[in-house]
Amino acid sequence: MNPLTLRVIRDEHRALAAMLRSIPLLLAEHRRRGTLPDFAALRAMLFYVDEFPEKLHHPKESELLFPKLRARAPEIRDTLDRLEDDHARGERAIRDLEHGLLAFEMLGEPQREAFEKQVQRYVHGYLRHMEIEEREILPLAVKMLTAADWQDLDEAFAANRDPLTGHAPEQIYQALFERIVQVLPAPLGLGEPLQ
Repeated sequence: MNPLTLRVIRDEHRALAAMLRSIPLLLAEHRRRGTLPDFAALRAMLFYVDEFPEKLHHPKESELLFPKLRARAPEIRDTLDRLEDDHARGERAIRDLEHGLLAFEMLGEPQREAFEKQVQRYVHGYLRHMEIEEREILPLAVKMLTAADWQDLDEAFAANRDPLTGHAPEQIYQALFERIVQVLPAPLGLGEPLQ
């Protein structure tokens, strides 16, 4: 069984993980060169995280997938609670990261190390969150959910159109994704490969 929902979630996780991993790599490359990063590009990348995963991906997991699993697999309640807590803190965490970036941009070099550490913590936490979903939640969903459950979920998740998963961006997001693709290092985007 390979429901559309699972493909969408996994595709979105892969795209987000690739972008998240590129942020500390870009920062490290600029530190190595002794240059400041492209702040506008970093803002675009963080805005993407806020616009797509935080407002589209997580709510569907929290409001649709997790309740179905809670009903059929009460033994994973604690894991689902932790994931829900991550989702609830996500909006604040991305705002804090955006603020850290602004501090680095406005106050300069003295803020570089603090921002780089903040990025490392954020990326590590986010990747850990997605790993738990992939390793524990999605396999259990395959075992526990019914065809009717998958039909409901597939209808909802089919509406996800994240441009980093190969969908054409809506017109309003066109410039944002062009900017992100330009800075993401090859082979993820069109940017310079990182050394």
